[in-house]
Amino acid sequence: MTIKGVLFDFSGTLFRSESTEAWLRAVLQEAQVPLPAAEFERLVAALERAGALPGGARPEVVPERLAELWARRDRSAAQHRAAFTALSREITLPDPLLHDALYERHMRPEAWAPYPDAAEALGGLRERGVGVAVISNIGWDLRPVFRDHGLDAYVDAYALSYEHEIQKPDARLFALACEELGVSPEDILMVGDDRHADAGAAALGCTVHFVDPLPVDRRPEALRPVLGLVDRS
Repeated sequence: MTIKGVLFDFSGTLFRSESTEAWLRAVLQEAQVPLPAAEFERLVAALERAGALPGGARPEVVPERLAELWARRDRSAAQHRAAFTALSREITLPDPLLHDALYERHMRPEAWAPYPDAAEALGGLRERGVGVAVISNIGWDLRPVFRDHGLDAYVDAYALSYEHEIQKPDARLFALACEELGVSPEDILMVGDDRHADAGAAALGCTVHFVDPLPVDRRPEALRPVLGLVDRS
């Protein structure tokens, strides 16, 4: 096998979302809603348990009435918004409008940070003539995040679940990404952090490499081995 193309997951692989604490603080400050420190900490913990931050911790428990919506949340923009705002509405916030404000906040480029070695890995692949596609279960357009952080020039294609109404691990989404790159699946390396969703690429014959979705400051160089895998192929 010669690796001619690499598929990257977005959240937890190339980028990491801000913390629940930073997410809530930014929205409260913008809305000019002050909170006592103890109440702020209580809400952070409650939102974290609820899994209300897209790209953050998974819900400890998904309410039964939301189970079907949660399972198909990445198939459209409307379902994604509905699922995550429904989880945040499990928590009583000082102003009901804050639920939508929180959802809007998570889509801003400043709410995301690239991993320290993301530019090095993507740039190294470009230098080697290896095509790159981003494949993500998501309900919104992440292209502005890449543009804002100066990484868009390294990406040749995007396969986003909400644009195709298909979500990983469905092999059809991986097939679309391979087609966009013009590379056969057996010459593709898939890099992701989700052992279930991202493993779907293996059904097509792609090689799969996993990284851990740690905070940015705790994962300085997990993407560098990707270049080694390409060089050894």
